[in-house]
Amino acid sequence: MRVLQRAAAVVMLLVSAAGIQAVQGGPAQAALPTAAVALGDSFVSGEGAGDYQPVVDASGTAQAFPGWSAANSNAYFCHRSANASVFTASLPGIQQRFNLACSGAQPADIATPASARPEGRTVASQLDQLRTLAQTHDIDVVLVGLGSNNTQFTFGDVATLCANRFIADAWTGWWEFWAYLKGEVPQRPCTASDLATDTEVAAATTETTAALRQILDTLAEIDADGTHQVILQTYTNPLPPDIAPQYHDEDGRTDTRDKFRALGAERYAAGCPIHRASLAPGQVFSQNLGSLVKNAYATLAAERPAADLRVLDVQRAFDGARLCENPDSPAGALATPVRVQDGPSGTFITSLSGWDKIGIQRAANTCVTYFQTCQESWHPNAAGHTILGQCLSGAFAAAPRAIVTCARNADGTLTIS
Repeated sequence: MRVLQRAAAVVMLLVSAAGIQAVQGGPAQAALPTAAVALGDSFVSGEGAGDYQPVVDASGTAQAFPGWSAANSNAYFCHRSANASVFTASLPGIQQRFNLACSGAQPADIATPASARPEGRTVASQLDQLRTLAQTHDIDVVLVGLGSNNTQFTFGDVATLCANRFIADAWTGWWEFWAYLKGEVPQRPCTASDLATDTEVAAATTETTAALRQILDTLAEIDADGTHQVILQTYTNPLPPDIAPQYHDEDGRTDTRDKFRALGAERYAAGCPIHRASLAPGQVFSQNLGSLVKNAYATLAAERPAADLRVLDVQRAFDGARLCENPDSPAGALATPVRVQDGPSGTFITSLSGWDKIGIQRAANTCVTYFQTCQESWHPNAAGHTILGQCLSGAFAAAPRAIVTCARNADGTLTIS
């Protein structure tokens, strides 16, 4: 009997070493390959990082680039980049990686097809995509970037609002009529309440928490071994608290008076067409997004004391390398500059020098009508996603239920703590 017991133990060791799961009363099954998955919006999908991959739409058809004049609802414009942080991170033990995030995604898109809401893309719900993936993979890591878009506000609308106000102010006087497709554009700097009020942030926190709860519930149902870490990433601001001195004025004019076209062209070329007075409210907005994620984490961590939840705070991951923070921007910046096209041509305008207000209006309207022509603006670029990947590596290696801060130092190194 003892010999048989020893033989059985040896067999089990060999089975385990070969990656085979022994099922009592049934045939042995090969262990599923381990996977890391990205869920959420543009800051994890890879918007701005280029090398966008075909995306399978709700009908099961893989959508490659459909052309600049295609409907923005096309699944391709989820902009799932091969350069996204989930692919650049060092994740020992993870065999395969998948990007199920979608640029512009809102909390509702987690459990419901995005096409069910206005301006959503024709993709299945992210949880349905996750369920399909779990049939062939053991999901061990889930990176979630969620909260910057919701029924209260969206990052794209916030960015467009402040950039449009600056451009309108730079090219027109207060007495001149200025109209976009969505109506007249104010010319004053953005305030914190223009971007998101406390009430709106609170409502967005509730929405985001509910969606994250759905992710945890689904993982509990579908994960092969029931063991996984969920990393909730905050947001990094593409702009600094203040821009470098050389962008403060041009041709003897600052952005506090009417018509400053030379300065407007200079800041657009540098990637930061925005009033200096809008920068501080923008910092408040991004800090509020960080608080949103952390508050959602606190709620869920209290509800589920056994869950391996983590926060990855990347608010300072681009310090010293934001747009217009240094000379020669956008060179060396970790975020993409604001760029538009004059019609859905595929050619980005890099200089507005010499443009009149009619041409400016035409280019701005292109962004409204064909959002894909400008949707990469003010997102982490490929270099930025390399940094975010390093931050993700730190969160992956941290203790369960940790709040990990990733900050860029003056010499370009990162401190992850």
